Amino acid sequence: MNASTHLEHAFLNHFFRNEPEPSPPTLFLHLYISNPTDDDIGTEVAGGAYAPQPITFSEPQQVSGRGQIVNDTEIVYPIATGRWGEISHWGVRDAEDNLLAWAPVPTPKLVETGDEAKFREGVITIAID
Repeated sequence: MNASTHLEHAFLNHFFRNEPEPSPPTLFLHLYISNPTDDDIGTEVAGGAYAPQPITFSEPQQVSGRGQIVNDTEIVYPIATGRWGEISHWGVRDAEDNLLAWAPVPTPKLVETGDEAKFREGVITIAID
């Protein structure tokens, strides 16, 4: 998992500069056909009934010396009514559309008309070392 520039600045401002940063009420899992990068310049899936899906996370756990959370429910996207392309990355965004974190998908998947993209519970991992 990679933290976006937006999240890095919010974290530093909140914890080290006493500038409150409210927690986003809702987070969404977005899919990309190119790397979103820390600066949020990737290409997100568009069209074909694609819609980002809400995501919630487990309580933090220590795993191999790192604080970690994972998606606590399965995430299912609408059936594609058109070609989405090859999904190579995911990104977690807040309701204001700020990219917070991103990572490559373990196995890129080509989504064609009639396909359904989904992520099992526990697959989307956000860890801090």
